[in-house]
Amino acid sequence: MARKPYKKRKYGLKPDVKYNSLILAKFINVIMVDGKKSIAQDIVYKTLEILEKKLKKPPLEIFDNVMEKARPAVEVKSKRLGGANYQIPIEIKKERSLALTMRWLINFARKRSGHSMIERLTAEMLDILDNKGATIKKKEDTHRMAEANKAFAHYNW
Repeated sequence: MARKPYKKRKYGLKPDVKYNSLILAKFINVIMVDGKKSIAQDIVYKTLEILEKKLKKPPLEIFDNVMEKARPAVEVKSKRLGGANYQIPIEIKKERSLALTMRWLINFARKRSGHSMIERLTAEMLDILDNKGATIKKKEDTHRMAEANKAFAHYNW
């Protein structure tokens, strides 16, 4: 008798305190370093306040726009076939694409020059909204790589 397929258990993530958003709560957790959640919350909330003042839009709408603009649709995975490695383009699920977006955004914000993480994160988010910056470049490079290797898409099984 066959076993049931293994299902990965999803543990509940509580929405963030201020805006009641699950995606924002995940973003705060990704920003958090050494378990200092209150500092991570402070960084994210102050960044959203600054963006709200500059753009005159609701902070959650700004955050969703940033995530949507920087979210990749495809990526390439390496597969070894007959002694050769092929970069095979695959579509990614929304959860993975959001995770990649958050990771890219935070890493490129940390690498920026500036005084505080709030300033650097704000600058990176403004660059994303203007369709420039390192996060957008990374997304475009990923899409370009997938487009270049479109001929190997039939190896995806």
